Amino acid sequence: MKEAARQAAFATRKLAHARDEGAASSALTQALAAYPDQPLAGYWPIRTEPDPRPAMTAHHGPLCLPVVVVPGQPLVFRRWHPGAAMEPGAFGAPIPQDKTEITPQILIVPLLAFDARGYRLGYGGGFYDRTLQALRAAGPVIAIGFTYGAQERTEVPTDATDQPLDFIVTEAGIRAF
Repeated sequence: MKEAARQAAFATRKLAHARDEGAASSALTQALAAYPDQPLAGYWPIRTEPDPRPAMTAHHGPLCLPVVVVPGQPLVFRRWHPGAAMEPGAFGAPIPQDKTEITPQILIVPLLAFDARGYRLGYGGGFYDRTLQALRAAGPVIAIGFTYGAQERTEVPTDATDQPLDFIVTEAGIRAF
C-alpha cells in the first residue's frame, strides 16, 4: 500500500516542483525565523525535493545535514555551512566532510506526501522516524516537513513506528499540527 502511494506522490511532486518559483523556500525561511540560534538540520535536495538550503543559509544558528551511518539506525548530523567541502553519501545526497556531529533541535524533513494529522510518507527507509523517536526521547525537538501543497493526501498510510511532524511548510505557508 505504501509503495503505490509513493509512486503516485513522486509523480505529483515532480509537477509541483516544476511550478515552484521559490515560494516554498520563502515560506520555510519565514517558518525558521521563529527559531533563531537553535541547531538546525536540513537536507541536501535530491530528485524533485524542494531545496531548503536558501532558508538554511538565512538561519543564524548552527547548521547540519543528515548522514546515514548504519542502515536501520537513526541518522547522525554533521556540521554544514554554505561552501562546505562535501563527499558522496547514501542515496545520492552529498554529506559534509566535516565529521563534527551536531544534535539538532529543529529538523527540516523531506517527504513524498502528508496528511492533516501531521503524518508523512517518506521513501521507506524509516530513517527519519527512528531519528525523531530518538531525538524526542532525549529532549525537545521540532520536525518541520517541507514539501509542496499538492503533496497533501486525505490520509497517508502509517505504521506504529511512524512519527508525526509538528509543522508542514509548503508554498502556501505554514501549518501546525
